[in-house]
Amino acid sequence: MSVFKVNKTFQEINEKIRNGKAVVVTAEEMIDVVKENGHLEAAQKVDVVTTGTFGIMCSSGAFLNTGHTKPRIRTSKIYLNGVEAYAGIAAVDCYIGATQTREDDPLNKVFPGRFRYGGGHVIEDLVAGREIIVKASSYGTDCYPNKGFTKKMTLNDIPDAVLLNPRNGYQNYNCGINLSKKTIYTYMGILRPECMNANFSTSGQLSPLLNDPFYRTIGVGTRIFLGGGIGYVIGPGTQHNPGVKRSENGVVMGGAGTISVRGNLKGMSPRFLRGASLTGYGCSLNVGIGIPIPILNEDMARFTSVSDDEILVPVVDYGLNYPSGEASQPLCHVSYAQLRSGEIEVDGKKVTTAPLSSYAAAREIASILKEWITSGKFLLGEPQEVLPSVPFEGFQN
Repeated sequence: MSVFKVNKTFQEINEKIRNGKAVVVTAEEMIDVVKENGHLEAAQKVDVVTTGTFGIMCSSGAFLNTGHTKPRIRTSKIYLNGVEAYAGIAAVDCYIGATQTREDDPLNKVFPGRFRYGGGHVIEDLVAGREIIVKASSYGTDCYPNKGFTKKMTLNDIPDAVLLNPRNGYQNYNCGINLSKKTIYTYMGILRPECMNANFSTSGQLSPLLNDPFYRTIGVGTRIFLGGGIGYVIGPGTQHNPGVKRSENGVVMGGAGTISVRGNLKGMSPRFLRGASLTGYGCSLNVGIGIPIPILNEDMARFTSVSDDEILVPVVDYGLNYPSGEASQPLCHVSYAQLRSGEIEVDGKKVTTAPLSSYAAAREIASILKEWITSGKFLLGEPQEVLPSVPFEGFQN
């Protein structure tokens, strides 16, 4: 028998959504709801909490089927706007990775390592309706005699386009600093020497997996906001690690959970899928993700009321410790509230902070998802298998 005083099901909440009776709030709003009413009454009142995040997610890319030519071709090499995609799949299928760079980038010839254009930009160009140049070659076979083609294409010309990201939506992440004596160029941005600045990512109290820290409602089949359209969680992302140290209320104190996601690229928007260039590092893709969290019971009400001052972030040295593989022991932990204040203290030194993700975009995503659900356009997808997790021993008061 359940010990919860409130017990709801996905089916019950979806029925309320269909009837326009579901109460939906964003994760920001839920903080005040629980503060004013307590977690039990909040669980009775609220049906769904929406979350959002928008930031650089390197482990992203898209499967594209460029369509058959006359005569037919079995592509062995393919370039999209000069960026190589992986063609070792079948006939005219390929996978364009977000971090693949264009080797003939003019800036890279002047400043090696400073790419401006890559796979993430190709994906943005396609979603934005821009024309790209597709150049393919083949060794030729009896059934696929064509040995090459070059043509201009838009997303409408591509029969199938699927955003398929192996690792997105890190539950929490590092705050990066640099203790070395030289400026370094990393996926955490430019880090100046001797701890002169600190960069961080993730949307804190709006972050999807931080609002369901034990993944009770998220897994294979969860319907989500993805890149401005509708997508799905298809399983845990690579490097999913629920065993990361947690605070006494279950909040992870490091990267922990990740998700793998997919969605139809043709339903997405360049507002929430944007190519990124990181000076001295390479290229990537900014991805917008929003996950609705059903309030099935009191625990879910408490989980979704987590606030920035409760979420601790490890401060990691990217000058020496991270590249050497010795980053498992952070220098210290700080809260998202401290990071968003613009300044933290590391070893007695005040350090200026800056976000790599957009909190404003995360808030917009949570609000759009809230509108979709309240209007009945978006039903919850009940996971067929939740993400791997660890036991939860209950809240500590």
